[in-house]
Amino acid sequence: MSEHKTSHRVTAVLAMLGAGMLTITGCGLQSSTAYTPEFGPGSIQEIDGANDEPVRVVSKNFTEQLILGKILVLAVDAAGFNAQDMTNVPGSQPVRQMMMNHDADVTIEYTGTAWLTYMGQEEGINDPQKQWQAVHDEDLNNGLVWGEAGPFNNTYAFAVREDFAKEHNLTKVSDIQNLPVEDRTFCVEAEFNSRADGMTPMLEHYDLPRGEEVPDDNIGLYDTGAIYAATADGSCNFGEVFTTDGRILSLNLTVLEDDKHYFPAYNGSPVFNQEFLDQHPELEETLAPVMAKLDNETLQELNAQVDVEGKDPADVAFDWMVDEGFISEPH
Repeated sequence: MSEHKTSHRVTAVLAMLGAGMLTITGCGLQSSTAYTPEFGPGSIQEIDGANDEPVRVVSKNFTEQLILGKILVLAVDAAGFNAQDMTNVPGSQPVRQMMMNHDADVTIEYTGTAWLTYMGQEEGINDPQKQWQAVHDEDLNNGLVWGEAGPFNNTYAFAVREDFAKEHNLTKVSDIQNLPVEDRTFCVEAEFNSRADGMTPMLEHYDLPRGEEVPDDNIGLYDTGAIYAATADGSCNFGEVFTTDGRILSLNLTVLEDDKHYFPAYNGSPVFNQEFLDQHPELEETLAPVMAKLDNETLQELNAQVDVEGKDPADVAFDWMVDEGFISEPH
């Protein structure tokens, strides 16, 4: 799941909801999923001066963010702090306000979300490093520091059934040009279909002008969740997906490379309260190797464990941290 599909439209209503949620969290609301397993030592070393100091960890309330939030909680605790679990906050804007007001100390945010939603930019930047640098520089004015981004990029993509991809040698979006017109069928959200930066300009960008190379009858409109199943069962050949969604893995879909770099970057990065980080700069160094292990395939697997297998996000985060050696099973 992804929260950035409507990031270009942040309304006053959402802002008011965010303000209301901030009031609630300011009153000490704890996540309903505040459970985190006990653990033993691993490669994360305790930071000198941490001394069990409280660190407020916040996340949004969709699957990937819950997992990432629990990874942060575990890493912060392993570094010798006392993580205050404020994960599972409903919505991007409330989390942003908590960070802006310094009511939280660390979160994992997406570069594209910050640039388009919080900073009000009209167009995303498709180069991940340039997009990170842009939000990093802008947020210094807000007392927030962006740490090194992970390799995972929860952006838009088109996916295809694995067998169809192999049969037609499809690895990248531009390969769609090699198919006959009747095979260029798409499942997309209604919003993506009509957006100024959505389906029509994407097709133009890939030299597949709508109407001529891709007839309107070849484009089916679906709810977000239905796209994955429709692509898997052959209702269409190409489905609009989010690149870290666990259903990609569970339904044996192949994500096509965005080889002409149309979609903006949504890499995840730890974001710190600068006042806190100035006191404990080592925490940024502690989180860097954790973030470096989080690529798209890893997030697909972790998300699928929650969304498909029904596991608890805290247990999924714990198992991954143990498997990577960052922490260990409790003795």
